[in-house]
Amino acid sequence: MITINDISARIAGRLLIDHATVALPAGTKAGLVGKNGAGKSTLFRIITGDMSAESGNISIPKNARIGQVAQEAPGTEDSLISIVLAADKERAALLIEAETASDPHRIAEIQTRLADIGAHSAEARAATILSGLGFDHEAQLRPASSFSGGWRMRVALAAVLFAEPDLLLLDEPTNYLDLEGSMWLEDYVRRYPHTVIIISHDRDLLNTAVNSIIHLDQKKLTFYRGGYDQFERQKAENDELQTKAKVKNDAARKHLQSFIDRFKAKATKAKQAQSRVKALERMGTVAAVIEDHVQPITFPAPDKQPASPIIAVNGGVVGYEPGKPILKNINLRIDNDDRIALLGSNGNGKSTFAKFISGRLEAQAGELKTASSLKIGFFAQHQLDDLIPEQTPVEHVRRLMPLEPEAKVRARVAQMGLATEKMATAAKDLSGGEKARLLMGLAALHAPNLLILDEPTNHLDIDSRKALIEALNDYEGAVILISHDRHLIEATVDRLWLVNNGTVTSFDGDMEEYRSLIIASGKKPTEKDKSDAAGDQINKADQRKAAADRRASLAPLKKKINEVEALTKKLETLIQALDKELADPVLYEKAPAKAAEKAKQRGEAAAKLSAAEEQWLELSAEYEEGMAG
Repeated sequence: MITINDISARIAGRLLIDHATVALPAGTKAGLVGKNGAGKSTLFRIITGDMSAESGNISIPKNARIGQVAQEAPGTEDSLISIVLAADKERAALLIEAETASDPHRIAEIQTRLADIGAHSAEARAATILSGLGFDHEAQLRPASSFSGGWRMRVALAAVLFAEPDLLLLDEPTNYLDLEGSMWLEDYVRRYPHTVIIISHDRDLLNTAVNSIIHLDQKKLTFYRGGYDQFERQKAENDELQTKAKVKNDAARKHLQSFIDRFKAKATKAKQAQSRVKALERMGTVAAVIEDHVQPITFPAPDKQPASPIIAVNGGVVGYEPGKPILKNINLRIDNDDRIALLGSNGNGKSTFAKFISGRLEAQAGELKTASSLKIGFFAQHQLDDLIPEQTPVEHVRRLMPLEPEAKVRARVAQMGLATEKMATAAKDLSGGEKARLLMGLAALHAPNLLILDEPTNHLDIDSRKALIEALNDYEGAVILISHDRHLIEATVDRLWLVNNGTVTSFDGDMEEYRSLIIASGKKPTEKDKSDAAGDQINKADQRKAAADRRASLAPLKKKINEVEALTKKLETLIQALDKELADPVLYEKAPAKAAEKAKQRGEAAAKLSAAEEQWLELSAEYEEGMAG
């Protein structure tokens, strides 16, 4: 059990967390969500001891190991596999001691402990983790210094996963992963044997890998059972109930205040007026639901859409050096209403293909035909560095619209989803999400017929990603999307292309099939993998039978989970009914003893609900582990 009790924290004098409390049973997989800047990373720093809380405390089991991805990626001459193996400090220390130990009893203890922690299979486990994150056998033997910063961060992630701490803290782990690595991580975290807390804006990760959500909002922490979709529904229902309760509370307070104002000066009514003053004080207030408005994103419609195909490639070959093609044998067409996502692990050529299609790379061989007057908008994450730090969004747009009036320039900035106060803010002072909005807006400024987006979501929170989905679905041109956000892909595209084995081909399955191929193979799939999948995997009928057998054996556990769920719903209904009664001021005035009894009942019900929620989490974790088999 991990308990965050009455925690308060400030950064630079700003209160981020105010007397927040939440408890997590052992083995919980929790997503920590909230607006950018709400204090999620600050909470992580308090948990790890890198920062002290202003008040409150965090209770973690004695000797529990806490692990998180190192802030600095390894850049030494050590091989990747050796860096990951060294992350298990106990194993490394025991192996060193085993070489020099002479006491037979100590040697026996060392060997027993090495066997207990699986030291002799450690290299295979480390290799599996590195492979899942995109490093083949050859890459695992190369020095870390030979990789770029993003790939080194994957090594840092592999190291903490291999160390297998009792509490694993992951802060936006998919930001430096490709789609395939993200899918692998989802499955790994779901099966992880200890407690995990993940800060993420990746909706699919929060639906697949976790069984609970911790929401940091209005400086408080609220615990919800289930994945992100369930959290979103529960929060909407709670907000609706709170809004109704506030309306009723405000009306009752207004009624009492009216009586007090009318009769407090009259001697004959003074006693009654004073009684209502006390009732008003006891009643308290219901806080209003504060909704954070997310600025929409708008991509302007093309002035004129050319006839299909807008791009056609025949025998295309592209690369950066003569005679060293990255992609070849490209034969495809893009129509004016296509919505295409590019699949394939990083390094296979997705960004190269995007540059080729956009005209940033010329064909080394073959033919690339584009429709006349075709306009292409191109966004890539690295372009964040191309913004002029001292210039405001308005100034960035004005450079591209020098002859337009000020009102039209500002209107175009507003379409990017930047609020009025951000229009005059220097680019260096914008958040990562605001910079991404500005860059996407600049890419689409002249109403392109084809919009190419290369990893547009890295700095966007969940609500901003939802705004991007709506913008892409409203956009009237063609779209090519490269993203590790599976939810974004599924919500916006209708065609999948696989960039692999040095070419680009159509992938006829859906995202779930693609995910299954990745998880089943433990590596990035090729077209051959796809065609051989039936022969390499267990027969589907056998799979269904095995799944049915697992469900049958776990039926009693599932029944117990359903019973606990029914109990929690019953207790939640009871608490809502009691809250409704306790919000009535007449109850305190006419039946104070009854009011006290109701308050006692509510406290007992809340305690039972908390216990039931903990039991649900424990049973659900046991059931998921059993189903994973």
